[in-house]
Amino acid sequence: MTAVRLHYRSWGSPERDALILLHGGGSDSSTWDDVAPGLAEFWSVYAPDLRGHGKSEWPGEYSLELMRDDTLALMDEIGLMRASFVGHSMGGAVAYLLTLERPERVNRLVLEEAPPPVPADLPMPERPDGPVSYDFEARTAIVEELNAPDPQWWVRADEVSKPTMVISGGPSSHLPHRIMYEFAARLPGGRLVTIPVGHRVHASVPARFLDTVVPFLEE
Repeated sequence: MTAVRLHYRSWGSPERDALILLHGGGSDSSTWDDVAPGLAEFWSVYAPDLRGHGKSEWPGEYSLELMRDDTLALMDEIGLMRASFVGHSMGGAVAYLLTLERPERVNRLVLEEAPPPVPADLPMPERPDGPVSYDFEARTAIVEELNAPDPQWWVRADEVSKPTMVISGGPSSHLPHRIMYEFAARLPGGRLVTIPVGHRVHASVPARFLDTVVPFLEE
């Protein structure tokens, strides 16, 4: 694995339990700006820019597993033995794989519009005109991986016994609700919540998002 330096931001008292926010593809930690302060009332919140995104390094080598390992290394660097996770889209896939790999490091999971580990049939993104705040090679590599995931990621879903909330964005999301339901049903600690506002739930309705996830994370 190519080691990378990750940029991250934090909110709240470090004395509280840790909560890590993982952003989606083509985004960065700023996507959490509307919800991080509310979460920081209850947790010590950390939001990294994943490799190839934002102010973190862009090494040219990308996969969900590498992002998983980067996140574990960041936890070690900060001194976090355990944390709960909120992951949006690609970040949710990273959080899911981290839980499969190191369940003892995870308390609870919120998987917001995270592609279930079955072939996603996503269109390959087109390179944007002008500069962007992420490495376009990271975007294409992750979409390729989501379209052809390791079959064991689905087979092993029953190993994810941590309390897990799967949030679906409803009919206007590109992720089929049926698959989201099946994914949540495969997780021993899973539950499905539908907030029908599309793919970016936390950004579209931040207050409703907080009202949904805070009680779950506090249970």
